[in-house]
Amino acid sequence: MDKRKLALIAATVVSIIYGVTFTIAKDVMPAYVKPFGFIVLRVGGSTVLFWLCSLFIGKEKIDLKDFPRIAAAAFFGVALNMLTFFEGLSLTSPIMASVLMVTTPMIVLVLSAIIIKERIVGKKAIGILMGLGGTILLILYGKAVGSGENALWGNFLVFVNAVSYGLYLIIVKKLMDKYNAFAFVKWIYLFGFIMVLPFGFSQLAQVDLHNIPMDITLKVVFVVVFSTFLTYLLNLLSMKQLKPTTVAVFIYLQPFFATVFAIGLGKDELTLVKLLSALLIFVGVYLVTMTKKVHSNK
Repeated sequence: MDKRKLALIAATVVSIIYGVTFTIAKDVMPAYVKPFGFIVLRVGGSTVLFWLCSLFIGKEKIDLKDFPRIAAAAFFGVALNMLTFFEGLSLTSPIMASVLMVTTPMIVLVLSAIIIKERIVGKKAIGILMGLGGTILLILYGKAVGSGENALWGNFLVFVNAVSYGLYLIIVKKLMDKYNAFAFVKWIYLFGFIMVLPFGFSQLAQVDLHNIPMDITLKVVFVVVFSTFLTYLLNLLSMKQLKPTTVAVFIYLQPFFATVFAIGLGKDELTLVKLLSALLIFVGVYLVTMTKKVHSNK
């Protein structure tokens, strides 16, 4: 199996894990840990894991001139990304948040064209539009309509989250082309942890550790180890072979896998609309990820 196929598999696994995480994390927040406190747990735990892994992997020195880029990646990919999403989701409806989240591939496509002069190919644009259409169908008809107070501000924060993640994918791509993933991801998370700590420390201090059930503890561990540490690692590894726009389009798969997981738990049912939306999503992902043989494997 070539490296590109492995990268596509890694990106798919990330979408599956994120899809499962929506259900798992909801059991933790806010009943046992408030959102910003949970972010500190996620980032702090992953920081420890990345630094431990770096002890067993060949060390690679980072040029001092690249630390500003690493700090920017930490800001857009960890701090601003997570803080705006959790806060925005608490103010707006899940439907609006999900619709705004899937604008990320569109944002990345535009930013890539502006910043790194990536060419927008016809089939790629069609694939993104098909994926967006399928995701909107899945969200609008697969979930109950919800509402939240101060929804306009919440929607704006979720949109900021999408733009933030899009910028992160572009910023981190140059680091991936230059270094081994473990050489700089530990720094991204360390800087990110320092950035989110002031926002979530007080909420984390309010957690009653003695009254947290074992199943909740295991769900927290899952979010830290799989939903944060493993997914960021797989995303970085997939970006070694794929363009930022290709990685971003896999966001479309997340609501699909979230629905499949909910159906498996008996919390949802399969309908014609969901089948149609799934077809649009997969065709869209295929069109975006396919390349001609004469092209490079990027």
